[in-house]
Amino acid sequence: QVQLVESGGGSVQPGGSLRLSCAAPGIIFSIYNMGWYRQAPGKQREFVARIFSSGSTMYSDSVKGRATISRDNAKKTVYLQMNQLKPEDTAVYYCNSELGGSTNWGQGTQVTVSS
Repeated sequence: QVQLVESGGGSVQPGGSLRLSCAAPGIIFSIYNMGWYRQAPGKQREFVARIFSSGSTMYSDSVKGRATISRDNAKKTVYLQMNQLKPEDTAVYYCNSELGGSTNWGQGTQVTVSS
């Protein structure tokens, strides 16, 4: 079982920024593909961003240009920098790991964007 521990959520005003972190201390982190998903109240969980073990990245259209996913293999941590936050970014953000078709999820961290 892969343990993923998210942090960095909170409340921010529209236009603000947050950096989410997800630590995965118990795995050979560098070989995993890592991602972020989010789930807003009453909606299905949706993809936000992914960074592959190679370092290549992909983003949903809803955050492209406002979000940056990165990883620090030495710290076994993946980050999601979110800028120009909008009220519609309000959701619980979940970290995801994937290796060979096997996926694991963190418990989530709340992000609230409100004035």
